[in-house]
Amino acid sequence: MSVLVLQWAQHLLHPLKKRAKRAPLFCTTEVRGASVRLSLVQSRALLGLQSPSVTVEVHLANGLPSFTLVGLADVEVKEARERVRSALQNSGFEFPSNQRITVNLAPADLPKDSGRFDLPIALGILAASEQIDGSQLKHFEFAGELSLSGALRPVKGALIMGLAIYQQPQGRALVLPPGSAEEASLVPNVLVYRAAHLKDVAHQFAVVGSKHHGLNPANEQGWARLAPRNLPTQTSHETLDMADVKGQAGAKRALEIAAAGGHSLLMVGPPGSGKSMLAHRFSGLLGPLHISEALEAAAIASLAGGFDIAQWSRRPTRHPHHSASAVALVGGGSPPRPGEISLAHHGVLFLDELPEFPRSALEALREPLESGSVTISRAAMRAEFPARFQLIAAMNPCPCGYAGQTRQSGQKGPVCRCTPDQVHRYMRKISGPLLDRIDLHIEVPSQDAKLLINAPAAESTAVVRSRSLEAGQMAKRRQGCANQALGGALLDQHCALAADASAYLHQVASHFGWSSRSTHRVLKVARTIADLSSQQAIETSHLAEAVQYRRPFEADR
Repeated sequence: MSVLVLQWAQHLLHPLKKRAKRAPLFCTTEVRGASVRLSLVQSRALLGLQSPSVTVEVHLANGLPSFTLVGLADVEVKEARERVRSALQNSGFEFPSNQRITVNLAPADLPKDSGRFDLPIALGILAASEQIDGSQLKHFEFAGELSLSGALRPVKGALIMGLAIYQQPQGRALVLPPGSAEEASLVPNVLVYRAAHLKDVAHQFAVVGSKHHGLNPANEQGWARLAPRNLPTQTSHETLDMADVKGQAGAKRALEIAAAGGHSLLMVGPPGSGKSMLAHRFSGLLGPLHISEALEAAAIASLAGGFDIAQWSRRPTRHPHHSASAVALVGGGSPPRPGEISLAHHGVLFLDELPEFPRSALEALREPLESGSVTISRAAMRAEFPARFQLIAAMNPCPCGYAGQTRQSGQKGPVCRCTPDQVHRYMRKISGPLLDRIDLHIEVPSQDAKLLINAPAAESTAVVRSRSLEAGQMAKRRQGCANQALGGALLDQHCALAADASAYLHQVASHFGWSSRSTHRVLKVARTIADLSSQQAIETSHLAEAVQYRRPFEADR
């Protein structure tokens, strides 16, 4: 019986063997007619603040129908197969569903994520199937997420893509969806086209004589070349004014010094004393961003998907909740994304209720406060983000917030009932190395009710800002950087002390047991105070005031 079955099987296979001798079933070494077609489309990926070039290769061949996407693509990229299929069909184009489609995102070792490759993949399929002229695509770079109807949606990092093309000697034109195109057009000398739909892009490259040629002329709604934009300037309108803060002359003076020299600041005081009110008005004391700084800050915001043209040239201000994790503050994830300290680059990071933050999150701030950057290292990649920010922190003196507050006979009000051990544990949540990196430590006491009600009008933000900007410009003309960034030979050159001032600083540092970092930071603050007084030399009075801003708290004892 088994012999009969074997003979019957050989009889059935005999015609197939003869056909295989005449011609192979799948042709892999020879291209005949339109059986194998290839197209190349240029795009860009995102890797931190870098935007490396990516070539989208689309290969159509005869064989079993399939749609394969390779090239270290993340889940969002692989889902492009279904979006591209529906977008092409709903836009009136033919999808080669009877062919074997292979899409390669080169280089293969570069991670790719998000839906930014939907548009180049769709154009590659159209070019490989000869529905558009693929030879014209080499002059452009494309990015955009496709909806199922073919409409284009914005992508993250458009400004970073524009900066990457700007750095190339002969950059290509950039085609982006609405929203992303306006963002990329902020980069000077970069040619940007805005396209609202897949049809708007495909019709620009339609083959002459085809049914799609000339159906959709250029218009402002669908396809438009964006003219170079005049960069918006910061308006003088301030929603929050320092004049709203009654009293607190010492805290306002510390804020002025911090703004003039780029120093970090810690405010300690009971609830309701005005710490948060002062911190939210601090950014108004800072000047507008230079165009290079504005582009850096906007690029980081674009990468995080939070870019707003209305905030152009304004100092970013970030105030995360105290439940934020270390990854949320510093950055991380896969692929790495910027954290709050990078989003506050060239701006202000306000941490309210500082001891309530996780210890690991606060300790992660130590290196960025010194270096001005943060490096996120993962097994597959490494990304570096700038993080040169001004730290403004606020905290209570004890868990209940009323440490040291007394009540006279016949009065009612909150009184601290925390034990010394509870106060000590609360203050020890802020480590010594972190406190050592904060330039100014000030106390913000409660204000008397009479002072709050009858206090005269205080100085406005504009008045204080004019003084701090003048002092900051004086420092930059002298040394090329803010006083907070002084170090090494520049510190010795521009912070030289007279004999009596040097002896005073040595005595105070020895008394409090300051580290070298603390001593240098007091010296930098004294340099800023001298600049606010328009004096070239640092005097003993300037040092005495700087020492008052570094008096030890309970955590230092």
